[in-house]
Formats: sequence, structure tokens, C-alpha cells
Amino acid sequence: MSEHKSTTPTPHIAAQKGEIARTVLMPGDPLRSKMIAETFLDGAKLVNNVRGVQGYTGTYNGVPVTVMASGMGMPSMGIYSYELFNFYDVENIIRVGTAGSFHEDVKVRDVVLAEGACTDSNYGAQFMLPGTFAPIASYKLLSLAVAESKRLGARYHVGNVVSSDRFYNDVENSLDWAKMGVLAVEMEAAALYMNAARAGKHALAICTISDHLVTGEDTTVEERQSSFTTMMKIALGVAAADSADV
Repeated sequence: MSEHKSTTPTPHIAAQKGEIARTVLMPGDPLRSKMIAETFLDGAKLVNNVRGVQGYTGTYNGVPVTVMASGMGMPSMGIYSYELFNFYDVENIIRVGTAGSFHEDVKVRDVVLAEGACTDSNYGAQFMLPGTFAPIASYKLLSLAVAESKRLGARYHVGNVVSSDRFYNDVENSLDWAKMGVLAVEMEAAALYMNAARAGKHALAICTISDHLVTGEDTTVEERQSSFTTMMKIALGVAAADSADV
């Protein structure tokens, strides 16, 4: 990864310096970004809509929070998280997305706090390390998320996920990850965790199980867009708790 001059706005974010908060929530879907801003943030202001990602900054319990979509996949997450960490002085990025479960006890609508993120991607090759990097969440954010999940009475799981470059994949091959204790599959966390590590910042992926690779259970597009509110409340609680520690 080459270093770039820290200037704003960036090619992908139109916000000015100071218009993006210390903590950013990142759903994949721009419509989920809009829903979070309108439902949970006070005084939400649109600060970025380049490529329609719908980035808003407002306050939650008096704490400034930004919510902006990442798009789908590691290349897209890689661009936005890099610019936020390195050009906008963002300290924390919390992905709020969906995942597919590999285990019968990790049920549809459960929340997964991604302690680590395996991947089938070559994203980490850019760092030219003499081995394989293990992308992990920020312990600070993870511990806050566990506490908030308990406070809310959420059904949650802490463990490993796999970030895949492929949405359409052979299910039997995918389930091989389950043999290694991996809980679920998604498409962005590993790139987010690697960018956070390189920038010396904090990241966490909080995912709601939207479909089940073992039972075949699924949810609708409308549910995925607007009804997975528990993970959003957990992420916002983490943002507020982190601010109290600053």
C-alpha cells in the first residue's frame, strides 16, 4: 500500500475536514446508512454522497457519530476505510453488516461480533509481509460491544468470521471454514481490520445473520435494509462509551 498525501475532500469522500466524527458506522448498503441516520441520530446532516454512499454526521446521546456506507466487498471497504482513517482523523470504524451462518446454533437474526476475520482474498499482499497476517478486531471496541450486547439482552456470538471475495460460492466448500470454528461468512471485515492495523486505529465488525448456509433459512431485502436494529444499537452504544473514555 503506497502512502498518499492527506488532503480533503478525497476522490471518494466530499466531506470537509471536521465534518466526519471520531467514530464511523459503516453498513454496506447506502439505504441502511440513511435509515440509521434518520432513526438514531439527532441533527443528521448529509456530508458525503459521492457515488451515492450517503454519509451523515449527527449526534447519538450527545456524541458526534458519522454513518456512511462502504459498498460491497473488500476493495470498496478498503478505499473508504483508508481515506477515513488516514485523511479524516477517524479513530474507530464499526462495520454494521450482514453475514451467512455456518453453524446451527448461530441463528438467523443473531448478532456476531467478529473477533477475527479469515479471508480468501489477496488483499493483504499489498503490505508485503514475510508471512500471513491475521486480521483481528480492536479489543477495546470488542469489549465495549460485548458489554453493550449484554446490557441490551441481545443474542450474540463472539468469534471468527471469513471475509470472502465471492458472494456466489460452492456451499460445501464454504462449510469447510466451519470445521475450523469460523462462525459466518461476510465480505468486508478483513480489509477493514488490515487497514485499521496499518493506520494504528480501531475497527470492529458487528454482523447480523441474514441467511443460514446449513438450514437454508433466509431474510428479505427489506428486513436486511431496515430491521436489523440490534447491531445498530450495539454499535451506537460502543461509540458513546468510547467517547466517554476520551
